[in-house]
Amino acid sequence: MTKYKLVCFDLDGTLIENVKFSWQIFHDYFQTDAHRREDARNKFFNGRISYAEWAMHDMSLWKEKNAKKEEFFKAISHLKLMDGAMETLNELKRKGLRLAIISGSINILLEKVIPNYEDIFDDIFLSRIYFDNEGNISQMKVTEYDVEKKAEALKLIAQRENISLKECVFVGDYLNDIKVMEEAGLGIAFNCQEEKLKEVADVVIEKKDLREVLRHILD
Repeated sequence: MTKYKLVCFDLDGTLIENVKFSWQIFHDYFQTDAHRREDARNKFFNGRISYAEWAMHDMSLWKEKNAKKEEFFKAISHLKLMDGAMETLNELKRKGLRLAIISGSINILLEKVIPNYEDIFDDIFLSRIYFDNEGNISQMKVTEYDVEKKAEALKLIAQRENISLKECVFVGDYLNDIKVMEEAGLGIAFNCQEEKLKEVADVVIEKKDLREVLRHILD
């Protein structure tokens, strides 16, 4: 019986291999205004707007471009799951662990690489774009649980499911995973190029095969 009960994953660079910032892919594809993006980014990091306000601002730039559903999927047609991802998720579920995604990424990416993701993950914290029958953006919902607030999402799940933080695992790759990794009982830096994250992680996995996490979680 494993001592862990909940395993949370980041999305970009963790479950999905060849992407670092999914938002940047869409900005590049739709050729949004770099100056407006930079202004909003600076406002967030200077504490003048919330993460949710920053995310909604950037999503609105795509809507201004009349971005269609098919274009979003065309922009990410090159993305693929990390090696061993499905085997890892299925094995963790088979062992009875809860699975969650806590990410600043967007539901479109998850729909592309794991179409049945809602059957696999018990909790999903990410931003979402919805489309009407003509493929136009009809609704945008942004997550507030990115950067330091990823840790709050972890605590919300743990409290609701009566799981201690020591029984939680977080697997991620970037600086916005530092706080949540510090809170989790087991923090795994996977496919990570950031020394600051490696320093707070309990385990660092360099090999780009997600099955490598299993022996640390299940043993």
